[in-house]
Amino acid sequence: MGLYAVLVAAGIAAAFFADWPRIRRIFFQTEIARDMFPEVLTRFAVNTLVYTFAAFVFGLVLALILALMRLSPVGPYRWIATTYVELFRSVPALVTILLVNYGVPLAFGTRIPGGLFGIAAVGLGMVAAAYMAETIRAGIEAVPRGQSEAARSLGMRPSQAMFSIILPQAFRIIIPPLTNEFVLLIKDTSLLFVVGTTPLTRELTKFSRDVMQENSNATPMVIAALIYLVITLPLTFLVRRLEKRGARGR
Repeated sequence: MGLYAVLVAAGIAAAFFADWPRIRRIFFQTEIARDMFPEVLTRFAVNTLVYTFAAFVFGLVLALILALMRLSPVGPYRWIATTYVELFRSVPALVTILLVNYGVPLAFGTRIPGGLFGIAAVGLGMVAAAYMAETIRAGIEAVPRGQSEAARSLGMRPSQAMFSIILPQAFRIIIPPLTNEFVLLIKDTSLLFVVGTTPLTRELTKFSRDVMQENSNATPMVIAALIYLVITLPLTFLVRRLEKRGARGR
């Protein structure tokens, strides 16, 4: 009961002592919010999703390669993949983005093709790959060994058994954590502001921050938060449903 009393007291204090007109003026200015639409959805939220899909696809392909290398009987393959995974799970995504944008041109004399789209795909995808590689590896190891043994007894080569029998079953197991990684990538696109954007290539957070600075008002960031919520909430709900269904299946 004490915890409920504290909660009720905090609510009463907020209702009586908060400066609600000021809060509304700073965080819920309807005129500013109205001016953001529909562009905030049709362009900048779309940019965010495009960058997310690019990073996810690049990361997923790289993660699959890394996971297979980690399970390889060839020692150097395992060492390379393990080093990559541990390195990029330890380095902040922001550092990776800066290295991709500034380090690659300095080292190789060429920029990542595709502009901000390419930087998002490679910079965020390289970090996501380190996490997804472990997820894929765990999914492969979760498939019963009898599946691969049965495939080989039918005359399948190891690679054929892996891609035809093992991986399809592994991906059914790991859909929830991969969806979680996609949600994290949606939010990580906000880091792309550090490499510079044009008015047309801004993602959701950068656009909202620019509008906030122009108006000296926090309403645009509230709108951005709500849009992120609308995008990610169905995905997190889907993850919970898939996890529950997987638990019932087990």
